[in-house]
Amino acid sequence: MAERVWDRFLTEQDRAHVAMKPPRPVGFGKRPALLLIDLYRWVFGDKPEATLEAIKTWPGSCGLAAWNAVPHIQTLLSTARELRIPIIHVTGLAGAGVDEWSFRRDGDPSQLTPEAQERRRRKFDIIDEVEPLPGEAVLRKLSPSAFWGTPLVGHLNQLGIDTVITCGESTSGCVRASVVDGCTYRFRMIVVEECVFDRHEACHAINLFDMNQKYADVLPLSEVLQYMRSWRAEHPLRA
Repeated sequence: MAERVWDRFLTEQDRAHVAMKPPRPVGFGKRPALLLIDLYRWVFGDKPEATLEAIKTWPGSCGLAAWNAVPHIQTLLSTARELRIPIIHVTGLAGAGVDEWSFRRDGDPSQLTPEAQERRRRKFDIIDEVEPLPGEAVLRKLSPSAFWGTPLVGHLNQLGIDTVITCGESTSGCVRASVVDGCTYRFRMIVVEECVFDRHEACHAINLFDMNQKYADVLPLSEVLQYMRSWRAEHPLRA
Protein backbone atom coordinates (compact mmCIF):
# COMPACT_ATOMS: atom_id res chain seq x y z
CA MET A 1 0.00 0.00 0.00
CA ALA A 2 1.27 3.48 -0.86
CA GLU A 3 2.64 5.47 2.05
CA ARG A 4 0.20 7.95 3.52
CA VAL A 5 1.10 11.40 4.76
CA TRP A 6 0.53 10.34 8.37
CA ASP A 7 2.56 7.12 8.36
CA ARG A 8 5.79 8.60 9.72
CA PHE A 9 3.97 10.06 12.72
CA LEU A 10 2.47 6.74 13.87
CA THR A 11 3.93 4.65 16.67
CA GLU A 12 4.51 0.91 16.34
CA GLN A 13 1.35 0.29 18.33
CA ASP A 14 -0.61 2.64 16.05
CA ARG A 15 0.60 0.75 12.99
CA ALA A 16 -0.21 -2.60 14.54
CA HIS A 17 -3.72 -1.49 15.46
CA VAL A 18 -4.43 -0.16 11.96
CA ALA A 19 -3.14 -3.39 10.44
CA MET A 20 -5.47 -5.41 12.69
CA LYS A 21 -8.48 -3.16 12.18
CA PRO A 22 -8.23 -0.99 9.06
CA PRO A 23 -11.01 1.60 8.70
CA ARG A 24 -13.99 0.72 6.57
CA PRO A 25 -14.47 3.19 3.71
CA VAL A 26 -17.32 5.66 3.93
CA GLY A 27 -17.70 5.45 0.17
CA PHE A 28 -19.21 7.81 -2.35
CA GLY A 29 -22.95 8.29 -2.53
CA LYS A 30 -25.43 9.20 -5.24
CA ARG A 31 -25.03 12.98 -5.49
CA PRO A 32 -21.90 15.02 -4.66
CA ALA A 33 -21.20 18.65 -3.86
CA LEU A 34 -17.89 20.46 -3.43
CA LEU A 35 -17.29 22.40 -0.20
CA LEU A 36 -14.42 24.90 -0.14
CA ILE A 37 -13.60 26.00 3.41
CA ASP A 38 -11.88 29.26 4.38
CA LEU A 39 -9.75 29.94 1.33
CA TYR A 40 -9.36 33.54 2.42
CA ARG A 41 -6.62 36.13 2.53
CA TRP A 42 -5.81 35.67 6.24
CA VAL A 43 -4.16 32.30 5.65
CA PHE A 44 -2.49 33.16 2.32
CA GLY A 45 -1.26 36.71 2.72
CA ASP A 46 -0.60 38.64 -0.46
CA LYS A 47 2.20 36.46 -1.80
CA PRO A 48 3.85 33.07 -1.22
CA GLU A 49 6.15 33.18 1.80
CA ALA A 50 7.46 30.66 4.32
CA THR A 51 5.30 30.56 7.44
CA LEU A 52 7.81 32.13 9.82
CA GLU A 53 8.23 35.10 7.50
CA ALA A 54 4.57 35.42 6.50
CA ILE A 55 3.24 35.59 10.08
CA LYS A 56 5.14 38.83 10.65
CA THR A 57 2.45 40.58 8.60
CA TRP A 58 -0.30 37.93 8.34
CA PRO A 59 -0.49 36.21 11.77
CA GLY A 60 -2.91 33.56 10.50
CA SER A 61 -0.76 32.52 7.55
CA CYS A 62 -0.27 28.88 6.64
CA GLY A 63 2.75 29.85 4.57
CA LEU A 64 3.81 27.80 1.57
CA ALA A 65 1.54 24.91 2.56
CA ALA A 66 -1.39 27.13 1.57
CA TRP A 67 0.08 28.24 -1.75
CA ASN A 68 1.26 24.74 -2.65
CA ALA A 69 -2.32 23.50 -2.31
CA VAL A 70 -3.75 26.11 -4.69
CA PRO A 71 -3.04 24.31 -8.02
CA HIS A 72 -4.65 21.14 -6.68
CA ILE A 73 -7.69 23.05 -5.42
CA GLN A 74 -7.99 24.81 -8.76
CA THR A 75 -8.00 21.44 -10.54
CA LEU A 76 -10.72 20.16 -8.20
CA LEU A 77 -12.77 23.34 -8.56
CA SER A 78 -12.48 23.55 -12.34
CA THR A 79 -13.52 19.91 -12.66
CA ALA A 80 -16.56 20.47 -10.46
CA ARG A 81 -17.50 23.46 -12.61
CA GLU A 82 -17.00 21.52 -15.83
CA LEU A 83 -19.18 18.68 -14.56
CA ARG A 84 -21.81 21.01 -13.07
CA ILE A 85 -21.39 19.65 -9.56
CA PRO A 86 -22.81 22.04 -6.93
CA ILE A 87 -20.15 24.26 -5.32
CA ILE A 88 -20.29 25.94 -1.92
CA HIS A 89 -17.68 28.45 -0.77
CA VAL A 90 -17.47 29.17 2.96
CA THR A 91 -15.61 32.05 4.54
CA GLY A 92 -15.73 34.07 7.74
CA LEU A 93 -18.33 36.63 8.72
CA ALA A 94 -17.07 40.05 9.75
CA GLY A 95 -18.80 43.28 10.67
CA ALA A 96 -21.97 41.64 11.92
CA GLY A 97 -21.67 42.86 15.49
CA VAL A 98 -20.98 39.32 16.68
CA ASP A 99 -17.60 38.17 17.95
CA GLU A 100 -15.72 35.62 15.88
CA TRP A 101 -15.14 32.26 17.55
CA SER A 102 -11.46 33.11 18.10
CA PHE A 103 -12.04 36.55 19.64
CA ARG A 104 -10.44 35.59 22.98
CA ARG A 105 -7.17 34.89 21.18
CA ASP A 106 -7.24 37.80 18.75
CA GLY A 107 -6.18 40.60 21.08
CA ASP A 108 -7.44 44.17 21.04
CA PRO A 109 -7.88 45.30 17.42
CA SER A 110 -7.70 48.95 18.48
CA GLN A 111 -4.03 48.39 19.30
CA LEU A 112 -3.16 47.39 15.73
CA THR A 113 -1.30 49.66 13.34
CA PRO A 114 -3.33 51.15 10.47
CA GLU A 115 -1.65 48.68 8.10
CA ALA A 116 -2.58 45.73 10.31
CA GLN A 117 -6.14 47.00 10.63
CA GLU A 118 -6.38 47.19 6.84
CA ARG A 119 -5.21 43.59 6.57
CA ARG A 120 -7.83 42.60 9.16
CA ARG A 121 -10.53 44.17 6.99
CA ARG A 122 -9.46 41.92 4.10
CA LYS A 123 -8.94 38.77 6.13
CA PHE A 124 -12.06 36.94 4.94
CA ASP A 125 -11.78 37.89 1.26
CA ILE A 126 -11.63 34.70 -0.77
CA ILE A 127 -8.42 34.71 -2.81
CA ASP A 128 -8.61 35.48 -6.51
CA GLU A 129 -7.25 32.07 -7.49
CA VAL A 130 -10.48 30.36 -6.35
CA GLU A 131 -12.88 33.31 -6.60
CA PRO A 132 -16.55 32.25 -6.62
CA LEU A 133 -18.41 32.53 -9.89
CA PRO A 134 -21.93 33.96 -10.16
CA GLY A 135 -24.45 31.36 -9.05
CA GLU A 136 -22.07 29.52 -6.71
CA ALA A 137 -23.17 29.56 -3.08
CA VAL A 138 -21.09 31.69 -0.71
CA LEU A 139 -21.82 31.19 2.99
CA ARG A 140 -20.32 33.04 5.94
CA LYS A 141 -19.69 31.54 9.34
CA LEU A 142 -18.76 32.55 12.88
CA SER A 143 -17.49 29.19 14.10
CA PRO A 144 -14.92 26.63 12.98
CA SER A 145 -17.59 24.43 11.39
CA ALA A 146 -19.13 25.33 8.05
CA PHE A 147 -22.39 23.86 9.36
CA TRP A 148 -22.81 25.77 12.62
CA GLY A 149 -25.07 28.80 12.26
CA THR A 150 -25.22 28.65 8.45
CA PRO A 151 -27.87 27.37 6.00
CA LEU A 152 -25.48 24.73 4.67
CA VAL A 153 -27.58 21.71 5.74
CA GLY A 154 -30.73 23.17 4.22
CA HIS A 155 -28.91 23.96 0.98
CA LEU A 156 -27.44 20.46 0.71
CA ASN A 157 -30.81 18.86 1.52
CA GLN A 158 -32.59 20.97 -1.08
CA LEU A 159 -30.12 19.76 -3.72
CA GLY A 160 -30.41 16.13 -2.61
CA ILE A 161 -26.70 15.95 -1.75
CA ASP A 162 -25.41 12.94 0.16
CA THR A 163 -21.65 13.26 -0.54
CA VAL A 164 -19.63 16.33 0.47
CA ILE A 165 -16.20 16.61 -1.15
CA THR A 166 -14.17 18.84 1.14
CA CYS A 167 -11.11 21.03 0.66
CA GLY A 168 -9.58 24.11 2.31
CA GLU A 169 -8.10 24.93 5.67
CA SER A 170 -7.07 24.27 8.26
CA THR A 171 -6.93 20.51 8.33
CA SER A 172 -6.86 20.41 12.13
CA GLY A 173 -9.34 23.27 12.59
CA CYS A 174 -12.20 24.30 10.35
CA VAL A 175 -11.89 21.37 7.94
CA ARG A 176 -11.98 18.85 10.77
CA ALA A 177 -14.84 20.67 12.54
CA SER A 178 -16.84 20.71 9.32
CA VAL A 179 -16.12 17.05 8.60
CA VAL A 180 -17.24 15.99 12.08
CA ASP A 181 -20.44 18.01 11.78
CA GLY A 182 -21.07 16.72 8.28
CA CYS A 183 -20.71 13.17 9.54
CA THR A 184 -23.07 14.03 12.41
CA TYR A 185 -25.66 15.11 9.84
CA ARG A 186 -25.11 11.76 8.07
CA PHE A 187 -23.43 13.10 4.94
CA ARG A 188 -20.69 11.03 3.34
CA MET A 189 -17.63 13.20 3.93
CA ILE A 190 -14.71 13.00 1.50
CA VAL A 191 -11.48 14.91 2.21
CA VAL A 192 -9.17 15.53 -0.74
CA GLU A 193 -5.67 15.03 0.66
CA GLU A 194 -3.73 17.43 -1.60
CA CYS A 195 -6.44 20.10 -1.27
CA VAL A 196 -6.31 20.66 2.49
CA PHE A 197 -3.52 22.28 4.46
CA ASP A 198 -2.39 23.48 7.87
CA ARG A 199 0.39 25.61 9.30
CA HIS A 200 1.72 22.68 11.38
CA GLU A 201 2.83 19.58 9.51
CA ALA A 202 2.21 17.14 12.36
CA CYS A 203 -1.29 18.50 13.01
CA HIS A 204 -2.10 18.22 9.30
CA ALA A 205 -0.96 14.61 9.09
CA ILE A 206 -2.48 13.30 12.31
CA ASN A 207 -5.83 15.01 11.76
CA LEU A 208 -6.03 13.47 8.29
CA PHE A 209 -5.28 10.11 9.89
CA ASP A 210 -7.93 10.59 12.56
CA MET A 211 -10.62 11.78 10.14
CA ASN A 212 -9.88 8.81 7.90
CA GLN A 213 -10.23 6.50 10.89
CA LYS A 214 -13.54 7.91 12.12
CA TYR A 215 -15.45 10.43 10.05
CA ALA A 216 -14.44 10.55 6.40
CA ASP A 217 -12.55 9.03 3.53
CA VAL A 218 -9.27 10.88 2.98
CA LEU A 219 -8.50 10.28 -0.66
CA PRO A 220 -5.95 11.45 -3.25
CA LEU A 221 -7.12 14.05 -5.74
CA SER A 222 -6.81 11.63 -8.67
CA GLU A 223 -9.30 9.21 -7.10
CA VAL A 224 -11.80 11.98 -6.34
CA LEU A 225 -11.58 13.33 -9.89
CA GLN A 226 -12.18 9.85 -11.25
CA TYR A 227 -15.30 9.50 -9.11
CA MET A 228 -16.61 12.92 -10.19
CA ARG A 229 -16.20 12.11 -13.88
CA SER A 230 -17.71 8.64 -13.47
CA TRP A 231 -20.65 10.11 -11.59
CA ARG A 232 -21.35 12.65 -14.34
CA ALA A 233 -21.07 9.95 -17.01
CA GLU A 234 -23.80 8.05 -15.17
CA HIS A 235 -25.87 11.21 -14.72
CA PRO A 236 -25.52 13.15 -17.99
CA LEU A 237 -26.73 16.72 -18.17
CA ARG A 238 -29.99 17.29 -19.97
CA ALA A 239 -29.84 19.40 -23.09
